[in-house]
Amino acid sequence: MPVRSFLAAAACSGLLAAQAAAEVRVLVGPTPILGGEARAAADITVVGERLAFSLAVDSAVPYGVPRGALIDLAAVTNGRVGADRVVFADFIPNNWSAWPNTYRHVDILERGPDRAVLRSVRDWGEVTIETVYTLDAGADALGIRTTMRNTGRVALTGLLSGLSVWPKGGYLFAVPGMAGVEEGAMADRALADRFSGYDQDWSVTLHAPYADHVADGSRSLYAAHDLAPGETRIFDSSLQVGASGDLAPVLAAEIERRHLPYGTVGGVVTASDGHTIDEPVVVVERQGKPYAWCLGRGGRYSMRLAEGDYSVYATAKNHSNSRPVALHVAAGGAEIRDFHDLERPGELQFHISDPRSGAPEDARITILEGNKPVVQYLGKKTFFTELSPRGRVAVPIAPGDYVFDISAGGGFLAQNVERRVRVDPGAPQTVAVAVTPLFAPGERGWYSADLHHHADQAEAVTPPADLARSQFAAGLDLLFVSDHDSTVNHRALQVIADSRGVALIPSVELSPSWGHFNAYPLSLGAPLALDTGTATIGEILAEARRLGAIAVQANHPFIPYGYLTSVAAGVAPGGFDPGFDLLEINADDAADDPKVLARLWSFWNQGLRYYLTAGTDTHDVWNEVSGRVRAFVHLDARPTAAAFARGLVEGHAYVSYGPLIFPSVLFGSDFKASPDVPFTLGFDLASVSGIRSAQLIRDGAVAETRESASLPPVTRVEFTVRASHAGWASLIVEDGAGHKAYTDPIWIDVVAQP
Repeated sequence: MPVRSFLAAAACSGLLAAQAAAEVRVLVGPTPILGGEARAAADITVVGERLAFSLAVDSAVPYGVPRGALIDLAAVTNGRVGADRVVFADFIPNNWSAWPNTYRHVDILERGPDRAVLRSVRDWGEVTIETVYTLDAGADALGIRTTMRNTGRVALTGLLSGLSVWPKGGYLFAVPGMAGVEEGAMADRALADRFSGYDQDWSVTLHAPYADHVADGSRSLYAAHDLAPGETRIFDSSLQVGASGDLAPVLAAEIERRHLPYGTVGGVVTASDGHTIDEPVVVVERQGKPYAWCLGRGGRYSMRLAEGDYSVYATAKNHSNSRPVALHVAAGGAEIRDFHDLERPGELQFHISDPRSGAPEDARITILEGNKPVVQYLGKKTFFTELSPRGRVAVPIAPGDYVFDISAGGGFLAQNVERRVRVDPGAPQTVAVAVTPLFAPGERGWYSADLHHHADQAEAVTPPADLARSQFAAGLDLLFVSDHDSTVNHRALQVIADSRGVALIPSVELSPSWGHFNAYPLSLGAPLALDTGTATIGEILAEARRLGAIAVQANHPFIPYGYLTSVAAGVAPGGFDPGFDLLEINADDAADDPKVLARLWSFWNQGLRYYLTAGTDTHDVWNEVSGRVRAFVHLDARPTAAAFARGLVEGHAYVSYGPLIFPSVLFGSDFKASPDVPFTLGFDLASVSGIRSAQLIRDGAVAETRESASLPPVTRVEFTVRASHAGWASLIVEDGAGHKAYTDPIWIDVVAQP
């Protein structure tokens, strides 16, 4: 339907004129949601008494999803529209596979004031996907109904479909009972059908009663199903928004939605020395698993719980946990549980250094044993030494007994160190830790970088300074950033790189729905002039080169929306384009390593010089490890971004999860051999975990394996090779921890002697 923009100028500042209580209105134009991405004239925002949301009618949607998706969501408090808390919230037809799309229609069905209803209709191949959004006046939750209709003649089988919500910043609270499960797992252990993103001043919860599978750390809640020709399937869900990190309203909504019998629990929380805990948090466990929590005020708390058995304990920011107590909630009952044993925060001052020289070392410090708050803004479980002064960090922390893991060099250059520490309440103490570097690849011209790493754009949550601290702690030689379709963090990281005297590789992850590509190095901070939601592969590659890229890598090429997967399925616009340079070994998708190697070996057998790259796809440095896989490139001079990229494109590289490799013949080079005359390829190998085996690969097959029972940290292997025809040789190395390294090929040219 035709619509006209009537958004007042005041709304653009995030304030709406005072509106009647429990009234909902529809606005067309740039969203009033602070930090929202729905900026086009035809975009639609619905504002209620307690929440606001926006649909992208003309604005681009993240990750190349078709327009018509929800891209902004915020709490509304006392007539003030708050900050956007999601990157994206939309229905996913099949587990983040490519979304071939030819149209979208967004209509306003009801404008308020009692209720607003929007409808978004799009196609996914021969399936029509209709999503209806309903916001009632006074509600803190947005109702969402999605209908899939198969209008084609082919049955679709094995689908995983459902709502996917990607919060903007903050923390994730997985479906209760499902934390840590593998991607795409059945939700048979789930204690609820909800997922929350949160921070101290906001929460967004997806209620998905249809879900029987979880993925993406619970961000995506799916149902496994088929869809026969002419069949229709309906998915009902809701998005609940809060102006704090309190999940008590989520529990209340769950009780109401499922018509559960319930009681209440409340009480007082104080510290062991008697002082009142102004903002206590009471955590609820069910069947031994975190279930929810309640935020208190002025030392008191109260919440509803469905009838059943629980365990509860109290805590607060950097305070110890109270002793947990059992709780049985009966229908209509009112239980009291007071807590008086919380201990005040302590403080640890870590000093990390090389004992041989006394030089400070960048380090990652992780709690192995000790207090790891379920509510993550109450205290971190991972810390990094400061950029300056290097090697030091002061950590406020809950009292108790801890075991810390200290890593300087990421397990590549030095062994990790464990340290037991007792933290006392209110008392600072210094913890000096010596970490001895074992290897220095740079002294032999080998330099490393993590070539897939996010900062704080889209769903990533790592500010630039923390990205740098994490990458330095991993012992990486160059800084690297590749945010989704954004270059805004380049300049901040360049300042940090300059202060340390290292190179920055500025990149971007070009992110259509059918494949992701990192392009680098780019002109610093250059904005994209491309809509990844409609671009073809040719346009993606052309934009990468326009921005200055020497190297273009196909990221995680075999995941459901990876480029080579989409090419095989016939859904990558433009099909296979030979204009990329590198295929990625991705730490998050290590199960696909054999597929990546097999495809590269096939290319090499055809004489096509595509090469390896590696990245971790880290979004959150506190819960993921930078550099756990990395690319090593040989350079003849101090590394620069351009030289590193050229080294990758020329194949002078290997990728590694741990082992270090120093070849006698440089990878990517052409080695001239006489027909059937033996020659030697030698490799120096090293690992903090010891070397277990080395396999020589000849033209895509294992030619010879060397194994060691003693697992020496440094060893040399030599292979005698005969060649009757042109081909290639590469190496796979495995260390004592089971970590592998894969090399680019040495090209063998067979030349008859005159």
